[in-house]
Amino acid sequence: MKTPVGERFSEFFDKWICQLDDYLQQLLRVSKESLSETEQHALVSKLTAHYKEFHTVKWTAAHEDVLAFYCPVWLSKLETAYSWLTGWKPSIIFRLVESMRRTRVPGPGLAELTEEQLRKIEQLRMKIKIEEEKVEMEMERQQVAMADRKVVELVRMASRIRNGELVGQVDGLVEVAVKGILGGLERVMKAADCVRLKTLKGVLDVLNPSQSVDFLAGTCMLQIQMRQWGRRRDSQKGPTSELHNNVLF
Repeated sequence: MKTPVGERFSEFFDKWICQLDDYLQQLLRVSKESLSETEQHALVSKLTAHYKEFHTVKWTAAHEDVLAFYCPVWLSKLETAYSWLTGWKPSIIFRLVESMRRTRVPGPGLAELTEEQLRKIEQLRMKIKIEEEKVEMEMERQQVAMADRKVVELVRMASRIRNGELVGQVDGLVEVAVKGILGGLERVMKAADCVRLKTLKGVLDVLNPSQSVDFLAGTCMLQIQMRQWGRRRDSQKGPTSELHNNVLF
């Protein structure tokens, strides 16, 4: 069931993905053409602004209903299964870079990474791994806090009280407790998003403009294909048949 926030963000996300696909087509064309670094940089800037817009809208909506992002109705089941704290896991970027180096898909740019670039990317990978673990520890803390003494006492009170006036008092306490829980989940979501954005920026800072074009094309292709595969499976009826799309990475 879609909440008002879920309805609004679903509409935004559909438009956002369509725009991402448009940018992907531009990236693929640029990857095959001999454009200047200035033109390549301009397109990369458009893509990074597109990702920033996504998180700006997401954070505004999540402040109203953060649970909508932990149970996203706008994603397919496949996309949701691979979600890490309301989004993609930052570490996937480093595996993606390595896969693009080997396959030269969607272009040869990442196959030409220098030893210095590889060293910087490895350093970033180790740093991001630590930050991922910090966010996961905070999420674990939020989950375990559900069983702390105050919450358990509140559960006991709510299950025993029958008096109407006292029920109202307990409901007020429950509302305060739930508000605190939701605030914690919102902080975790934003922390995870910050690691995602830091990962993208960190990799782009290492790459030259033509490599950045190939890298962003690869990330867009993966996201769009995952969405297409997931939505196709969700729409299938009866026993699911295997998809025969070309695997990109």
